[in-house]
Amino acid sequence: MSALSLGSSRYPQRLEWQERPWLDRLWDSTETRLHRRLAVAVWRQRWFVRRVSAAQRQLEGLDDTQRHEALRALRRELHARGPGDALLAHAFAHVRLAATAVLGLAHYPVQIRGGYLLARGCLVEMDTGEGKTLTATLPAAAMALAGYRVQVVTVNDYLAGRDAAQMGPLYARLGLDCSVVRESDDDAAHRAGFGADVCYCTGKTLAFDYLKDRMELGDRLQPLRMDLDSYTGRWQQSVRLPGLQFALVDEADSIMIDEARTPLIIAADGPDGDIDMLARSLEYARALERDADFLDTEDSIGYEVTGQGRKRLDAWTQGLSGPWGNRAQREYAVCRALQALYHFRRDVHYIVADGTVMIVDEQTGRVMPDRSWEAGMHQLIELKEGLATTAERRTLARISYQLFFQRFLQLSGMSGTCREVARELMGHYRVPVVRVPPHRRARRRCLGWQVCTTLDAKWQQVSRRCQALQQEGRAVLVGTRSIEAAEQLAAALDDAGVGYHLLHARQDAEEAEVIARAGRAGQVTIATNMAGRGTDIALEPGVRDLGGLHVILTEGHESRRIDRQLIGRAARQGEPGSWEAVLSLEDELLQHSTFARMLAPHGARDRRRLSWPVGRLARWLYRYAQRRVERRHRRIRAQLLRAEYQLRRSLSFTGRME
Repeated sequence: MSALSLGSSRYPQRLEWQERPWLDRLWDSTETRLHRRLAVAVWRQRWFVRRVSAAQRQLEGLDDTQRHEALRALRRELHARGPGDALLAHAFAHVRLAATAVLGLAHYPVQIRGGYLLARGCLVEMDTGEGKTLTATLPAAAMALAGYRVQVVTVNDYLAGRDAAQMGPLYARLGLDCSVVRESDDDAAHRAGFGADVCYCTGKTLAFDYLKDRMELGDRLQPLRMDLDSYTGRWQQSVRLPGLQFALVDEADSIMIDEARTPLIIAADGPDGDIDMLARSLEYARALERDADFLDTEDSIGYEVTGQGRKRLDAWTQGLSGPWGNRAQREYAVCRALQALYHFRRDVHYIVADGTVMIVDEQTGRVMPDRSWEAGMHQLIELKEGLATTAERRTLARISYQLFFQRFLQLSGMSGTCREVARELMGHYRVPVVRVPPHRRARRRCLGWQVCTTLDAKWQQVSRRCQALQQEGRAVLVGTRSIEAAEQLAAALDDAGVGYHLLHARQDAEEAEVIARAGRAGQVTIATNMAGRGTDIALEPGVRDLGGLHVILTEGHESRRIDRQLIGRAARQGEPGSWEAVLSLEDELLQHSTFARMLAPHGARDRRRLSWPVGRLARWLYRYAQRRVERRHRRIRAQLLRAEYQLRRSLSFTGRME
């Protein structure tokens, strides 16, 4: 427990990387690279698997009483000496025997390798369907036996509850407490849940409880003050977490990369904003003409006013006081209104339900009812939709995932798709990415790419493919980027007389059940982004004989990893499966591409596909557009991290802590 930021083990956590002395950073970086390079070597992983098998054979020769005594002795040794390789192998052997007895499942060698890498602080890439939930029990139980409080972090409350219920009996057999903490639980339930040896929760729940602890503790963070409070019980009653000791992040790329562009903020209702100003800026923005009065910026998110637009704004605001009398302020206000009008789209970035605006997560397609945009953007969208405006929110505390996960004494994670962001994960979180090969060789077949000229042509082609595959008895999963796209495809399938199940953000509670049924014969399932991620798709025997699940990718996502996640739903664990991509030059990724507009005349404007050479060029454009968006998102994450460091540096001069 070195480098504790509080100087006390009562609330253990690690100092942020930039806050530590440069000599400590140099030593830690050198030691980490040398140690982990040795730990991740393939020969060492295989050697560790053999040690686990040998330890398990020893345990199998003991009766139950002797095994329980051996487990108690191992726990004392782990507390005293820490989880070295020899003790870790014995701990894994105990976990494997418990899994066999309680769950009827034994960890495969590749799962033992993955568990070893997780215990050594790596981020493990394992293919979809390789049993990451069972793999996580190895390091989670071993570290809990060593005295660490373990949090297994998942992407949503459903998966946290499901995994805790499935794996709880295994932990209980090892004498460990297992709990689940949901966002909707009260503070007492959070405090009790995080006090367990192993706790399943979401990243958002964990990070927000940490922020609340920081707010609650305030000036009582000093070690002496915490020691005094511990005698009265005041300190224990104030905090929700037992510190930040060991986190194992499932679907790590989704949490640590995709969600890391937005800081986590605790806010309260602030003073009423100037709704009249927001309404006026929206009115001016509607009156401006695209290309003549304003232009899209290079990143296609922001907007800038042209010289002609500036003159029109000057004329409209002549004689007005306040912000409208300042050119920079009025242009900023109008550009924000342009963003609300033209960038944020209904059924793509948000939905309207029960008279309120609810944000949709761009990566998962799930509704986030408790989140709102800041700096007046939420109120602008409410005005745009003709809804009653809510109060602006005042920030009380904030932290980014980059800073939060840096503070854990030990951090590890796993995902099916993370090698594309390995460099960023190492730079921000100090965790190397290691790939573990699948237990069985993949049998996934690619049936090619098709590029259509228009969206209508694309949906017609997808509906024809679904109809043909349904008649063959295949199970089909179609992925779309947004609710809007899912409903357009649903309309095309209705016209073609194809039965289907539609899953998007408006049906979040049903997603696991719908996805679980996606492997039935003749079943066509439409899912936005990766709705249902983490849920197994079990194939009916007849479907397996016909070629397995077929995945249709209808649009390139902002990250190639999300494409791979969708494609990875087919052919899990050595089963048969196939995929294809049906794209369009009018897809969102290519909306601002001049080259895409140049290619369109080379394809018929009716419902025919592009010719082969033009289609190859269109595929290259897709990849290029994805790389541009990925670079922009990396810059956003880096800028957010730099802003966090600057904020904390400035607060340190005022004596405040964040």
